[in-house]
Order: sequence, then C-alpha cells, then structure tokens
Amino acid sequence: MRIRVLVLLPVLALAASFAAPASASQLVNRGVTNIKLAVDSKGEALVSYRTVRGQAQHVLAWGAVNARQPNRTVKQARFKLDYSGGWGKYHKLYWKTFRNSCGAYDGPALAWMITACKARDGSYWALQKWQVHLPDLGFTPWTAGLRQWELHLSHWTTDLAKLEVWQDWIYHGRFHHMFGRYTYLGKPVYGFGTTHFGAPTDGYGRLLYLDTHNSAYGTGWRRENSFVAHNPTGVFCYGFFKHNAGAGGYAHPPGFAGMRPQGNGDMYRMTAGGPGVTPDVMWSGNGLHNFSASNSADVAFETAMNSQLDSILNGDKLCRQH
Repeated sequence: MRIRVLVLLPVLALAASFAAPASASQLVNRGVTNIKLAVDSKGEALVSYRTVRGQAQHVLAWGAVNARQPNRTVKQARFKLDYSGGWGKYHKLYWKTFRNSCGAYDGPALAWMITACKARDGSYWALQKWQVHLPDLGFTPWTAGLRQWELHLSHWTTDLAKLEVWQDWIYHGRFHHMFGRYTYLGKPVYGFGTTHFGAPTDGYGRLLYLDTHNSAYGTGWRRENSFVAHNPTGVFCYGFFKHNAGAGGYAHPPGFAGMRPQGNGDMYRMTAGGPGVTPDVMWSGNGLHNFSASNSADVAFETAMNSQLDSILNGDKLCRQH
C-alpha cells in the first residue's frame, strides 16, 4: 500500500498510475471461511460464511448484473447487500427459509474461484477470493490486514472482461517492461479520476494488480505494484525499475530504509477487478530473459513489440516509450 509515488523515470511514472489497493466485482468481506453460495428464483443470492471471529454470517445480495460502460452521469452497477441475511429487506429471518435453485456451473473458467453456479434465468453467480492488500515492492506482509483474503461476489450474463498483456524491454533494453489494455465487450475499461495515490475515485475505475515470481525480492509470488488502465483508452504500461521504498512513499515494514531492486521475475500474473459486478479476471505468463543487443532474435522481438504497442495506443500519450 503506497503513500505517494517516487518518480524515477518520468515517461513510465506517468504511464502507470500507481495506486493503493481497492476492491472490484463487489467486496463482501475479508478473512472469511466456510463459504457457501445460494441463489433463488427471484434473482437474489445468499452468501454464507464464518467471520474472522468465528461467527456465522449470511449476506443477501440483489439488484445488479453485468457492467455499464463508463459514463460520468450514471453510476456503475453495484449490488445491494443486507448483512442481516434479509432481515433489513424483509424484516424476518429470511436466510433460514432461503431456497437455493442455482444449478451446476458451466460458464468460463474463473481465476481465484471459490464457488459458482448457474441460475434458472441463465445468468451466472460466482465467489472469488484473493489477496488484494499485499504490500507493493515485494515486501512480505507484516500485518494480518496485509495478508487477508477478500471475498468478491459477481453476477453476469455477458462475456468476461478481457485483459491483454505483452512484454518487452525499454530504454535500449535496460529494463523489463509490460503493456496492454483492459476491455469489456470490446470497449475500454477506465474511470474518471484517481486520488493522489492512484486509487480510483468512482465506480468505473479498476485497479490492475501485478505479481512477480522468483524475483530479486525472493522466491515465490510477491506483489510488485498496482495501477489503473488509462482514460479513455484502457491502455496501461509498467516498467520494472528500482524504488526507494524508505523515502519514496511506499508502505514498508517498520524500520526499513533503502532501495528495492528491480522486481522482474521468471513469471508474472496480473489480476484486474471486474467492471461492474462481473468477475475479476487474471492474466499470467512467463517472464523474459535480459535483453541482448547482439542477439538478433531479441532485436526482432523488440521491434515487433514496439509495433504491437503502437497498434493499441489509440491516441494514448502515456505509454509511448520503446
């Protein structure tokens, strides 16, 4: 979680709008166990689980499906949630008589899926659970809050959002780099503003969380950073640079001071919050080796990726570094 941004190389610092963690699809709770999902014939879902304190809780959800395209005057799709299990909506112990009519799930594969089902009307409901609040720059979480897993609920009838990612090198091959675009039904996913720290300020903006594997941070998966896709193109880009975590405003373990290394790894995964109440989506892929100007294959690959970047920019002025 970041406090402010350290700018090392201006072009890429502008290109990737770094941010503190935020949730998408729709957050139900954190750190829960024994998770169950039921859906009735009225288009309501009942999410049941045990809280971090071991208490049973039932959450009634209704009133949203899919996602709207970005619109400054219309709010994004969002569930109504009743954490009393229906007492707030119906003034009775509704969860005790809730009738599940949701069938077996036959929809697309989902990242981080806990459970999913197909409702009688043909729509899909799903619960996903993943670690949203991992600290940036590869730090091992030092508080329980940073380690918590968030539970997200989604409801949809359309295709999922599409997260496209490519990799290459920048600044004459000195740094590893990735770029891409985030779209829903063929149109860009973006919001209309962010905080000073880069977190979306409206219901349309979505954060993209980048994890790196077996990097200079250590073995296994570590959170590298998070950022938003650009308005209005849905394009994003990110360079793997060194960061001064102690002076640069990134949250860090107590007493830490100094530089964090370049976080490129042998594999990457990027998880994006689904627009509206659609599922969160994930891309994963192997990392690149270090660039060699004497390797003709590297030179040809870099040329091809520069052309790929240029082909998706659609006027984006923040991701033009080759």
